[in-house]
Amino acid sequence: MTTESKQDTRQVLPAGVSPLLGATAAGAGAVAVLCVVAVLVDGGRGLAGAAVGGVLTLAVFVLGIGLVNLAARVLPAASLLVALLTYTLQLLVLALAVVALERSGVAGDDLSRGWFAASVIAVTVLWLVGQVVAATKQRIAAFDPAPSDHPGGER
Repeated sequence: MTTESKQDTRQVLPAGVSPLLGATAAGAGAVAVLCVVAVLVDGGRGLAGAAVGGVLTLAVFVLGIGLVNLAARVLPAASLLVALLTYTLQLLVLALAVVALERSGVAGDDLSRGWFAASVIAVTVLWLVGQVVAATKQRIAAFDPAPSDHPGGER
């Protein structure tokens, strides 16, 4: 009698589909919904604020996760360090973008600061939710379920 399982539960998503596709789709959906609501409520300024804030935040997150995935493939031992540094860099890039928008005078005249902030917050929250959902749907074994070649399972 054996308890060996033939089922591979390591990947729930179809082959070739990135598990973070859901996070990107959730963020893009947030941008689309906020843009529609912003144009209905606040007109062109609201649309510009929601679009710039959402697209900027989504671009920073997508580039950040791409960098972390690249580092994990090239040098897996350094992936945690790269992830932490990437998070810090993402915050810095977003802060510098806000400062650049303020100094250029665009933030006050052409786009709504409120919709910009709402879009940044919504994309951030939905991106994180998408990542958590993607991570919980992945089935990664904590141990190697392959049977041992040694008699009695000794190694």
